[in-house]
Amino acid sequence: MKIICEKEKLLKGINSVVKGVSSKTTMPILEGILIQTNDNDLKLTTYDLEIGIEYIMECNIKEQGATVVNAIMFSEIIRRLPNTDISITLNENNLLVIECEGSLYKLATMNPEEFPELPKINVDNSIEIEQNALKNMIRKTIFAVSLEENRPIFTGCLFEVKDNKLNVVAVDGFRLAWKSMYLNTKYNDFSAVIPGKTLNEVNKILNDSFDTIKIGISKNQALFEMSNCKIVTRLLDGEFLNYRNAIPTTWETRIRVNKEALQNCFERISLISSSSIEKEKKYPVKLSVDIGKLIISCTNQTGDAKEEIYLSTEGKNLEIGFNPKYFLDALKSIEDPEVFLDFGTSISPAIIQSVEENGDYIYMILPIRLKE
Repeated sequence: MKIICEKEKLLKGINSVVKGVSSKTTMPILEGILIQTNDNDLKLTTYDLEIGIEYIMECNIKEQGATVVNAIMFSEIIRRLPNTDISITLNENNLLVIECEGSLYKLATMNPEEFPELPKINVDNSIEIEQNALKNMIRKTIFAVSLEENRPIFTGCLFEVKDNKLNVVAVDGFRLAWKSMYLNTKYNDFSAVIPGKTLNEVNKILNDSFDTIKIGISKNQALFEMSNCKIVTRLLDGEFLNYRNAIPTTWETRIRVNKEALQNCFERISLISSSSIEKEKKYPVKLSVDIGKLIISCTNQTGDAKEEIYLSTEGKNLEIGFNPKYFLDALKSIEDPEVFLDFGTSISPAIIQSVEENGDYIYMILPIRLKE
């Protein structure tokens, strides 16, 4: 095997597949990148038995061949080479020879025939959407997936097609993010829970463009297909939250506020909230809604802080406490200039949504009970 490839192009391919490399395994082959040539194409593949990523690029192929090389070592060497053409050869001793200007490296390789094949997926349902639309949906929900492995189903996002609408939902027990969009083509209803780890990698590979991506779902696998990249992942088993029943449909108190002004207040007040001497204690930020005014405050051993915003209010006055990080995560995901904050009682969930998004993006957050 002998190939010549631009560093930038090769590095983009490596970065696209490297997250499919197993970090904890007794099988060294799973720590590798499978490198294969096919006419004028170079294919890179990684697979940790849960997520598999395949990336194809055009290269100058001098001799056909295949090999497996340790992914971390290979990627770090390529990353540090000069920005010019790189020559990669598999020599007669099965060493991968990497040459670039004055640099020469030889890496041990593994047998490509021992590399496990990516699962063949018999797709039961599929949809096709623009990459920038999917990128936006993942960005607005992925931060709300659970990091707790004791409830595996919540470590992924629900992908649900219902009445020709795609709903992507994430929940971690304290908050819920739900983004939806109408699909241009008629599709069958289906649902699947896709691991958050996979979606993070899909999001990095997606282009902010109108190019399409196809999402295929089988009984226990999902397939993401783009023009030059394919990602295969297992689905999560279990029953996802009935999110429609969890979200309040009425409110007792509503405020309409400039998103940037509110976000700035929360970022400043978080300096006090997160600087407690007792690191294990969580100090909520208190929101006090009065007629035409919102007071945001926090007190702990470090000090105390108060911010006031004059705004539009409807309904009852209210005092309620929240984890400020959860509030900020939602505000950072909204691009529009104004948001609605809808509240019930001081112990019921609150809703944050854009004034302009027409209910296509809803974020629900549970309050923290305030001490008397």
